Amino acid sequence: MHVHLSSPPLLLNYFVLFKIYTTFEVRNQCPYTVWAAAVPGGGRRLDRGQSWTITVGAGTKQARIWGRTNCNFDGAGRGRCQTGDCNGLLQCQAFGQPPNTLVEYALNQFNNIDFYDISLVDGFNVPMDLSPVSGKCRGMRCAADINGQCPNELRAPGGCNNPCTVFKTDQYCCYSGNCAPSVFSKFFKQRCPDAYSYPKDDQASPFTCPGGTNYRVVFCP
Repeated sequence: MHVHLSSPPLLLNYFVLFKIYTTFEVRNQCPYTVWAAAVPGGGRRLDRGQSWTITVGAGTKQARIWGRTNCNFDGAGRGRCQTGDCNGLLQCQAFGQPPNTLVEYALNQFNNIDFYDISLVDGFNVPMDLSPVSGKCRGMRCAADINGQCPNELRAPGGCNNPCTVFKTDQYCCYSGNCAPSVFSKFFKQRCPDAYSYPKDDQASPFTCPGGTNYRVVFCP
């Protein structure tokens, strides 16, 4: 009798453990060091060719992965980055300071679907690629020389700001929920058609993949 009572919970626990995580392998192919950042996940220094695997719980949403550049941290993990800084911590607990190229995702949502995108709504600092490791889902990338071609008004040390960060007006930030593409959002869109270029850029709707898929994020693909 005791055996019968204990079997279902054991099987249930096995099933839950088997499918509870998604992994993101974050790889740096840039010719310079990138301090990878993730919420949830923390942060890691990645020299050229190094990678870091983040394990994320099922159901996670409003999550981000990004790169930080020109950082300096002490032995306690405190310091500062020129782009993407998260409150001066190596192990990020909050989102990064613009400009920073973003991977955004939500796992196991409606119908057990993962949603993911690359966003330039916080500007651009490091070229990025996001690809499902398995299955037939489509990946996306933003690998143009946006920093080099950045309009003067949007230039920032180490990156290229989104106009919302600079001007903070409804035209660029969509506070009213109703705005149109601008000259600046088109600058980003022409160079990275897959990426969100401004808050209401719905034609670049997020990509989807079945829940349980694992992913790879590459800096400088």
